[in-house]
Order: sequence, then C-alpha cells, then structure tokens
Amino acid sequence: MLKTNDLTLHYSGSQILYGISMEASVGQVTCVMGTNGVGKTSLLKAISGTKARSGGTLSLDGEDLPVMSPHGMAHRGVGYVPQGRMIFPLLTVQENLEIGLACRERGDRFVQDEIFELFPVLKEMKNRRGGDLSGGQQQQLAIGRALVTKPKLLLLDEPTEGIQPNIIQQIGRVIQYLRDQQDMAIVLVEQYFDFAYEMADHFYVLARGEVSFERAKSGLPKEELAEAFTV
Repeated sequence: MLKTNDLTLHYSGSQILYGISMEASVGQVTCVMGTNGVGKTSLLKAISGTKARSGGTLSLDGEDLPVMSPHGMAHRGVGYVPQGRMIFPLLTVQENLEIGLACRERGDRFVQDEIFELFPVLKEMKNRRGGDLSGGQQQQLAIGRALVTKPKLLLLDEPTEGIQPNIIQQIGRVIQYLRDQQDMAIVLVEQYFDFAYEMADHFYVLARGEVSFERAKSGLPKEELAEAFTV
C-alpha cells in the first residue's frame, strides 16, 4: 500500500530525514521505532502531507504521488492520528468525528456504527465536548476520527503516550482488529517497546533521521530488536 524511496525532509535549513525507504503492506502493522528526536513524527508528517517532503518519492497502492496537502492525502486514503491527539476541545465528540466526513463522497457522509462498536465510550459521550474527555478518551476519539475517513493507510503516532493501561489494551485490540480486516495498512510510531513488539509485523528503527535497522517480526528475537532500538 505505502512505499517511500529516498524520502528526505527539511525544516527551514535543517535536514531531518535522510533517504528514508520503507514499505507498509495491507493487513500488516509496520512499526517505526527509535529514541526521541530521531525523526519518527517527522516521517509521519511527511507521509500525511502535514510537512512537505523535500525529496524522494511516495506511492500509495502503486501510484506515485506528488507532494500534496494533508487534505489531498486524506482524500487519497491516508488517515492520520497525530501525536498529542489534536482533537477540537470546543466541539462535541459527534462533531469531532464528523470533521472526517469531508473526505467522503456526498451521500456517504455519516459516522459508521463500527466506530462506536470499537469505542463504546464515544457513543456514551457523543454530546460531550472534546475538551471534557480524559486523555485516554481523547485518544480514542482521535483514532475514531481518522477511521471515519475509511482510510487505506492509517498512521498512528504514539497512541499509548500518557494513556492508562486499560485504554492501552483496548487500543491494542482495535489495532489488531483493523489489521485482521485485511483492508488497510497500518504504520505505528511507538516508544512503548512491549506494545510495539506485540502489535507489529514489521519493524523499522530510525537513528539520526535514517533507517538503522529493518526486519520482519517473524524469527526476530525480542532481544535483538531491543538492542537495535537502543543503539
């Protein structure tokens, strides 16, 4: 579904990403790992169009795409759950979810029941303002808002950050469910090592803006991944 080749990114005069080549397949969770400041969030921003890549190519479903706006990438099937959630605090849960409907065709602009089945708390609180929700509830709302767009590629930036353990378990079950549907590719940026190892089918480790390690989970000892993660 997703393929990048030699992708680079600059912020003003500073280069952040150096020649990132990666793939993410439908029906798999591809995990991007690494310590703070190595470019994980920047990579998701470049893929989602939030930051325009400086060079390299990006293709979705075999089609090479030019540099596009976040809105354009969302129309192409990219759902993005940013770090920090970025929900609209003064809008209700229902209104936050409906934001994602702009990417859907007219006549198909409704919040699907599946969102409330995956996250029952959103149904219970759909008339509450987003800012009144707990951190864990806001994270569920951010994921639900991305899923409303019916993405082909789902980007998740540290969905467990600052979340209580029971919500982390629920988010993990949702990620596994989405993977098992075999109709989207999932890219997960995650620092919580045990969660990442449990969720992922393929790993990329970044160091100083480059891919320093890449491997499928099959046959990969946890200790070897841990060593690559800490280098």
